Amino acid sequence: MPELTSFTQPRAGGDDGTAHTSGGPKARSERALTTALRPDGDRVCVKVCGEIDLDSSEVFRSAVREGLGRSVRGVDLDLEGVSFCDCAALNILLGLRQRALRQDKTVAIRTSSAAVDRLLALTGTQALFAGPAAQAAAAEDAEESEDFDQDLRIEVAQLRRAMQTRPTIDLARGILMASFGLTSEDAWTVLVAASQNTNTKLHTLAGDLVAAVKGEALPEGVRDQLSSAVAKVNSLAGESRLR
Repeated sequence: MPELTSFTQPRAGGDDGTAHTSGGPKARSERALTTALRPDGDRVCVKVCGEIDLDSSEVFRSAVREGLGRSVRGVDLDLEGVSFCDCAALNILLGLRQRALRQDKTVAIRTSSAAVDRLLALTGTQALFAGPAAQAAAAEDAEESEDFDQDLRIEVAQLRRAMQTRPTIDLARGILMASFGLTSEDAWTVLVAASQNTNTKLHTLAGDLVAAVKGEALPEGVRDQLSSAVAKVNSLAGESRLR
């Protein structure tokens, strides 16, 4: 595809614009910042080579902003040829991302060099330029993690509630065992049946039973269901013995 624009960092030198460096032409080519823009569907690819520092930052800024302005969806950065970059480059990248967000566009680093990777790793900003697909996957992972944390919090709350109500339930089972000669398992069956038939939470029903032993009146519906459940358990136990 044809390039839209290319920029080259101006270097100090003679009147013809040629940079004067002690390393000769090779040193100039390694240090000078060059950028090239090309369309890629509804995005624009910006390729950058050389050093991005305070001196060359405006060249870099101009190139990526032009790429963003000419794109429909955003820009993809090819930074594999960047041999050096510092906070000046990071500030431009962060500013470009903010500008893109205001335009409903994205900025993605498609390829990068060791220098770029080091800068992003040290500042914890890799995820900001991972591209739409990777960012969507990260958001989905975060949502799943949040759902898991919510489920875990609910489970912990339920366990805490069970620990708080278990002593009352155990007391109620003991009362039924002592009052009707039931086994521990039969007493539990009676409590569960009465809880379901009266639409009363198990720990609430157990509390009513414990309170009744202390002299408080047991609700009539609860009393009837307890009596019915005890009778049913005794009947089943009798049938079992006859067999």
